[in-house]
Amino acid sequence: MSETKPVRTPPRILAIAGSDSSGGAGIQADIKTITMLGGYAMTAITTVTAQNSVGVQAIVPMSGEVVGQQIASCVDDMGVDAIKIGMLHDADIITHTARALSVLDVPIVLDPVMISTSGAALIAPKAIAAMREELFPLATLITPNLPELGHLLERNLTTSGQLTEAAEELCRKTGAAVLAKGGHTDDQRIIDVLMQRFAQEDADDHWRGVQFDHARIDTPHTHGTGCTLSSAIATLLGHGQPLEHAVRLGRNFVLRAIESAPGYGKGNGPLGHHAVRKL
Repeated sequence: MSETKPVRTPPRILAIAGSDSSGGAGIQADIKTITMLGGYAMTAITTVTAQNSVGVQAIVPMSGEVVGQQIASCVDDMGVDAIKIGMLHDADIITHTARALSVLDVPIVLDPVMISTSGAALIAPKAIAAMREELFPLATLITPNLPELGHLLERNLTTSGQLTEAAEELCRKTGAAVLAKGGHTDDQRIIDVLMQRFAQEDADDHWRGVQFDHARIDTPHTHGTGCTLSSAIATLLGHGQPLEHAVRLGRNFVLRAIESAPGYGKGNGPLGHHAVRKL
């Protein structure tokens, strides 16, 4: 009589983000990514948007209390192994999100979404200060692109050298690891930098940066790349992967999804999450 094989339990990944009606970014991209990488996707929707490949036509935020209740409903019953945070919109949502997450001890990947691919503002100005004060201390990893990193540090960043220096500064200020994404530089290749703090006995802490790079892909279909990357990393952390390896595999997933984009929309179209078979 053969032995019964144990059931493999998928990691429970909670995505806290806005809804994208066109399915390219936000919660919809999160669910696709988490599912394709073998996770169980749960959601707390922060904002409903009317958007597509050419822009954002309307934004309606949820109340902070409702967002907090969505988080509690998932965590209290289903449990959670990792969390991805995307668009939060305002200080009320940020405060309730931080309060709900403060009692948890799981990896938290924070994508500080501020501006859409089409250029629309996705967060209220006063919310940035609340994010710094309430959510950054809870984050395992923060994943800003170059404009977001510059906004957080209140300076203009344009080069890969500035990207690396700014990533270390944000890492020092927050204590979280920082994945600074360099797609907005003029470099011929995309250069991302993962900066982490390492504690040493009888010595000052030090910071170590790891650089990832790849050739630019000539395509307009990049809507939802940041959402996809942060969700991929959170899912891989939920599987138990170490951070650096989770970043490497997560970037690979995004590259494959960009290469497999279906070509929908008149502007910045969605990725091809469904077509990614191997990392």
